[in-house]
Amino acid sequence: MIPITLLCPGQGAQAVGMAKAWFDHSPEARRVFEEADRVLGDRLSHPIGPLCFEGPANRLNATDAAQPAIFVAGVACAHALAARWQTPVDRLPLAGAAGLSLGEYTALHLAGAMSFEEALELVALRGAAMQDAAEAQSSGMVALIGATEDQAQALCDRCAGDDVLVPANYNAPGQIVISGHAEACQRAADAAPEFGCKATPLVVAGAFHSPLMQPAADRLAEALARTDLRAPRCPVYSNVTGEPHEADPASIRSRLIEQLTSPVRWAQACAKMHADGLLTDPNHVHELAPGKTLAGIMRRIERTVQVQSHDDPST
Repeated sequence: MIPITLLCPGQGAQAVGMAKAWFDHSPEARRVFEEADRVLGDRLSHPIGPLCFEGPANRLNATDAAQPAIFVAGVACAHALAARWQTPVDRLPLAGAAGLSLGEYTALHLAGAMSFEEALELVALRGAAMQDAAEAQSSGMVALIGATEDQAQALCDRCAGDDVLVPANYNAPGQIVISGHAEACQRAADAAPEFGCKATPLVVAGAFHSPLMQPAADRLAEALARTDLRAPRCPVYSNVTGEPHEADPASIRSRLIEQLTSPVRWAQACAKMHADGLLTDPNHVHELAPGKTLAGIMRRIERTVQVQSHDDPST
């Protein structure tokens, strides 16, 4: 089998019905969901399968539920694909892997840096901690369409005042998300046309990837200190740096903690993967379930790259 690159979706990709087709068609995918229920117990108030397949949507969209649900859907998809390709999932010939925010945990797990149980425990804690930090104060995020990095930073500098307001996601050229206190986000949305861009407030729980997530980062740091990380078996690209993680587990821990309060450099990571030769063959680049968001973003980053999305078995 030719070496492949995996792209793993993050929060926002969830939708009621996700991964159900994989569950129905693949014994390997079903086993992942069964193992997830064993690990999570009743922490989400719903078994993970029915939550993904039937909702309710308001529960699935909550940060503490969406993050483990997306992680499990992605891993189930990977196991089903590996069976289709007639290879164990831990022997998939990975040229590299990357995940958007939460998806970085999927990428690290599939690259062997942490077990399924270790990764799911971290993701469940991460989601709960981010939900709690978001509910602690009024905050939000705003998508800027048509803004350069300099324009986004200038808008944040102008509108922050005494509040927090920072760039949070560099998704693609002309597609940047800013994050901070609710009043600062509103000022930025109002002022965006002066900076040559269009602003759209996002329906999210709070100011992710900003300093307002520091309480969540502190809780995650405690859990990561107890987790036995290993060097990944292929390059896994960090959201914080846009570069491959170092082989040192201590460095991986640090980057995962920083990720909660630092901007996601997805555009930079994808450009680096392209420069490293990981995105050049249309048969090599695979987006795991759920959704096709990363394929759409890739078209804005590197138009020549073809991503095969695997939202369901028919794709």
